[in-house]
Amino acid sequence: MTRQEIEDKVKNFLVEELEFDEENIKPEARLKEDIGVDSLDFVDIVVIVEKTFGFKIVAEEMKTIKTFGQFCDYIETKIQA
Repeated sequence: MTRQEIEDKVKNFLVEELEFDEENIKPEARLKEDIGVDSLDFVDIVVIVEKTFGFKIVAEEMKTIKTFGQFCDYIETKIQA
């Protein structure tokens, strides 16, 4: 799976399933401040990512992830491991 496919899938479920504004979802967009992800949204995101990409998200590894781009980087490293 290419990086673009990962970004497209993540953006799609953020827009379609969680109803975030697509215009706000850019690589440099901060998940909380710019996109509006809160802790309840994050639980939904974890479930969707685990089902879509087939790996378990480790909470400790997520602490340094602040932007949409970093989140996609994280997914990319996990599915290529």
